[in-house]
Amino acid sequence: MRQVYLDHQSATPALPEVWEAMKPFLAGAFGNPSSLHQHGLRARDAVDAARTQIARLINAGSPEEIIFTSDGTESANLAVKGTAWANQRRGNHLVLSRIEHPAVLNSAAFLEQRGFTCTRLEVDRLGAVDPARVRSAITDKTILIAVHHVNHDIGAIEPIREISGVAHEKGIPFYVDADASAGWLPVDVQALGADLLSFSPHRFYGPKGVGVLYRHRRARLAGLLHGGDQEGGRRAGVENVPGIVGAGVAAEMAARELPERAARCARLQGRLWEGLRAAVAHLHLNGPEPGPRRSPVNLNISAEFTEGEGQVLLCDTRGIALAGRSGCVSKSLRPSHVLEAIGLDPALAQAAVIFSLGKDNSDEDIDYVLETFPKIVAKLRGMSPTWEEFQRRH
Repeated sequence: MRQVYLDHQSATPALPEVWEAMKPFLAGAFGNPSSLHQHGLRARDAVDAARTQIARLINAGSPEEIIFTSDGTESANLAVKGTAWANQRRGNHLVLSRIEHPAVLNSAAFLEQRGFTCTRLEVDRLGAVDPARVRSAITDKTILIAVHHVNHDIGAIEPIREISGVAHEKGIPFYVDADASAGWLPVDVQALGADLLSFSPHRFYGPKGVGVLYRHRRARLAGLLHGGDQEGGRRAGVENVPGIVGAGVAAEMAARELPERAARCARLQGRLWEGLRAAVAHLHLNGPEPGPRRSPVNLNISAEFTEGEGQVLLCDTRGIALAGRSGCVSKSLRPSHVLEAIGLDPALAQAAVIFSLGKDNSDEDIDYVLETFPKIVAKLRGMSPTWEEFQRRH
């Protein structure tokens, strides 16, 4: 049976070059980067080199603007809470979209319990945030605007440059969650106008256990972890040297291969969508059409008269790995908050699945999915009373 992995938004396999770079720091080169002896110096040099590689990927002004964390969720927490606490004398109001990642939404909810206020912006049916709505939500107490680059659920690419223009016109820090775009789309913090930007290298062939937060040197940020003075005093704790080294190599390779990876995935994405909608009746695309407004790796669809969980489980028995929801909330049985926000019918939201492509997927993989997935949908519909009733009526 063919094995087809289409859940790259959740995790990607670490590249062989990443593993090779990490190996020395898992054994002989075990020093603590804060130590003054040669073992510590070697580890510190390796972390500094990775910081430079990461900075180049996103065109940061300096490697010192890169903060390493444990993952994208910690980076998002540090960006939102750290900015709020560092600027609370100026105000207590945050602006973000309703479809942000749970790490951002729940950080804002945490702050609301402690006296902050938050405006959650509506989006259109394709998941786009309107810069005019951002502008109208700003008050004299606003201290942070947070909008993701690409939506983790439906792949919508947001108008980040326009929103950053609004933020900077008002002198408000602007945070961008790039977890669903870094390594797949060009992410230039200077061109985007991001004061803070976060991502996870494990989503583009780096190791798990490492997160990145870019912080412009002028952005005020309070640390969440207190202890030593690692990461410029903004993230205490001994650095994950092997993971950071691997993240640096993954970033360097992503920067070099990005155009080829994106073009390949975009072609396969288009072929997959065209094939599925030709083979499966009553199939709905959630989010923008494949093209300039959608990430090339994401395809979120709903097969009416089925449930996403059943599709995922049956696909797994046929060697196809995909997701019922974005990775961080896939264990929840509640409909996606993103699909609710774009006004999708609850039954269609419950039927949604996400195909997320990677650089090693092939035309043969797509052929197998196009052969297999329609049969799975037909099997699930054959067990559905609503499908049976629909067939009788039509």
